[in-house]
Amino acid sequence: YLAEAGASSAPIGWTDFCSRFAADCDTRSPRVETLALSRVVWSQLVQINAHVNATIEPMTDMDQYGVEEFWTYPTSGKGDCEDYVLLKKQMLIRAGLPASALLITVVRDRKGDGHAVLTVKTNRGDYILDNENDEIRLWHATGYRFVKRQSQDDPNRWVTIGPASA
Repeated sequence: YLAEAGASSAPIGWTDFCSRFAADCDTRSPRVETLALSRVVWSQLVQINAHVNATIEPMTDMDQYGVEEFWTYPTSGKGDCEDYVLLKKQMLIRAGLPASALLITVVRDRKGDGHAVLTVKTNRGDYILDNENDEIRLWHATGYRFVKRQSQDDPNRWVTIGPASA
């Protein structure tokens, strides 16, 4: 499992997104939940991850909106990594999965560039849904350096990711 190592600032894109989609950011769970990873849950994760990856065309915010960073749902059918993550999280919540187990996460890819993925907290470890790979992997099998993510108890509070815990 990934370990939280203290408070962090929310990405500016998240803050801006929440000013436009306040109801989607006010999803504080009454209790923190970790998913029991069953065949049904795994099937939902695989299906939604593959569907979003296949139907959204990759496009930078600069090319689409003329700005460096703009988090939104990919209603145009195009988007960057944050847009994929937002849609996946929304679809999984609508499918009945608890919001507190679905955490937007900022990583550094193999080139050192910033990237967003969705961490799914399960009883079998932290799995990553990524627009760059249809295969859902445990966090340590991604090759990413984890920077920060949403807190499980409040999606508007962000935490630094520290060393792994057993």
